[in-house]
Amino acid sequence: MKIIQLMSVSIITMLLMACSSQPEYRAAQGSGYGYQATKLSATQLRVSFKARGSDAEKAMDYALLRAAEVTLEQGYDWFIITHRETLLNNERLTTRAGLGYSNSRDVVTRCGLVSCTTASYPSQEFSAGIHIGGDRSGDIQSIIEIKLGQGIRPDTDASFDAIEVIRHLSPSAQSE
Repeated sequence: MKIIQLMSVSIITMLLMACSSQPEYRAAQGSGYGYQATKLSATQLRVSFKARGSDAEKAMDYALLRAAEVTLEQGYDWFIITHRETLLNNERLTTRAGLGYSNSRDVVTRCGLVSCTTASYPSQEFSAGIHIGGDRSGDIQSIIEIKLGQGIRPDTDASFDAIEVIRHLSPSAQSE
C-alpha cells in the first residue's frame, strides 16, 4: 500500500513539474499546446493558440500577439481579423485503477464574431494503470484569420496595429 502511495505522489510530482516547466507562450510542438501560424495567401494567415484550461481571454490575447509578431515578420504594419473562433473542449477525469473502457461525450463550443454554437460528440476511451483525478480539465483554442496591410491602418474595430499589440500583450509587458 505504501508503494502505491509513493508511486502516486511521484507521478503527481512529475506531472506538476512538467506542467510548470513549460512556458505558456511558445510555439506549438508535440501536444499542440502553444501558437501556430499558417499562410493562406500572400497577405492572409490563420493564427491559433491552444492552451490547457478555459481562459478564453488569454488564449485570444496570445493568438493576437502571435498575429502581430507574424505581421511584423512578413514586413507589414497592421492586420485585420477576418474570422475568429474559440474552441473549448472539457474532459471529465475519473479515479480508478486497472483496465477500463468508458464512453463519454466531448462538448465543443465555437464562437464567431456574432454568436457561439455548442456541439457534443461521442468519445470512447480505453485505459490501463492508475488514474488519479476527479477534476475537470480541458483545452481552449483561439483561432483567427487575418489579412495583413501596410501604411495607414483602416479605422475599424477589427484592425490592429502590430507594434501596439505586441507592446500591450507580450508576456514581458504583462509582468510589469
